[in-house]
Amino acid sequence: MAVSGCIAPGLWVRGSGQCLGSVFTLFSKPLCSAAAAAASRPLDAQRLAERLRAQKQQQKTKKPAPTNPVQRRVRELVRFTEQLQRVHPNVLAKALSRGIVHQNKDLVVINKPYGLPVHGGPGVQLCISDVLPILAKILHGHKAKPLHLCHRLDKETTGVMVLAWEKEVAHQVQELFRTRQVTKKYWAVTVRVPVPEAGVVDIPIVEKEAQGQQHHHKMTLSPSCRMDDGKMVRVRSSRNAQLAVTQYRVLSSSLSAALLELQPVTGIKHQLRVHLSFGLDCPILGDHKYSDWNRLAPQKLSAGILKKLGLQQSKARHLPLHLHACQLTLPALQPRKEELTLLCKPPRYFVNSLRRLGLKMPSRDHGADEEATQSGAQ
Repeated sequence: MAVSGCIAPGLWVRGSGQCLGSVFTLFSKPLCSAAAAAASRPLDAQRLAERLRAQKQQQKTKKPAPTNPVQRRVRELVRFTEQLQRVHPNVLAKALSRGIVHQNKDLVVINKPYGLPVHGGPGVQLCISDVLPILAKILHGHKAKPLHLCHRLDKETTGVMVLAWEKEVAHQVQELFRTRQVTKKYWAVTVRVPVPEAGVVDIPIVEKEAQGQQHHHKMTLSPSCRMDDGKMVRVRSSRNAQLAVTQYRVLSSSLSAALLELQPVTGIKHQLRVHLSFGLDCPILGDHKYSDWNRLAPQKLSAGILKKLGLQQSKARHLPLHLHACQLTLPALQPRKEELTLLCKPPRYFVNSLRRLGLKMPSRDHGADEEATQSGAQ
């Protein structure tokens, strides 16, 4: 006779005799436990993930601030010079969109962050050109075409960078740069004060292999004249040397440092860094490549500068290059249009170093230029 029995909670079977019930019991327990484990597995994974996130957040909040003032200063520099090439492309594009200083139907002008390459290359994880399609979609929706680069800035240089919506406009702006119709101004914090405090550096530049460093090349001076017994003597410069001209003037100075305004007439690779370091003997603060021709090492700074910056020489490698493209003036791209003057504020670490070194950033000229920018934007 058929009987009903409960083999496991919530499970009922029908069978005949005890043998069937016992056989069912043998299989029902592992099946029930497997089902229970499968049902609980997503919940356990979710709880584990929440627990790990909570622990990570707790570690962040509990991480004590360094008591050593030098360590605090190093952490501050690292925070100011966030390495955006290590983030997700969407995060980088969003950061660039927040740094837009001017936008119209033809152009988008961004404030380029520190440490971010413009183009890809060996060892480059992420660059500005990679995220131009994403940036365009952020600004004009998902159907927007990618933006186009109009010029380039070095990886370590910050400041004004022009992008174009149309390829034709980009080519037009590139031609203005090539024919030197664009006026560019930079700010640089230098080690030592140049003499005289204003002038023109007109010395050709050539690329050479650094002494004792195979496969490592640097730009260097290739002068057409030299001093011989107090007399100026012309010498034959390298056939590969390129004409390089830089105007400069001191905006603010102390005993050991200066804030310079630089206006490059030509656009040779690393021109400003080479002219300041090898031409004026005033390397840019944080220039670990051109502070010494014979070696590639962290910039060697005086005890006075290190003290003002709150650093030790062993930590000088954390100093970023203090070179900022502060202003760019574009001629009118179309008839009956005015020229466009664009400005970018320097990054936080730049302003912080000015304060520590006792240098003042001029406000009068900056304010006048800002008014010109706003009128041009209208």
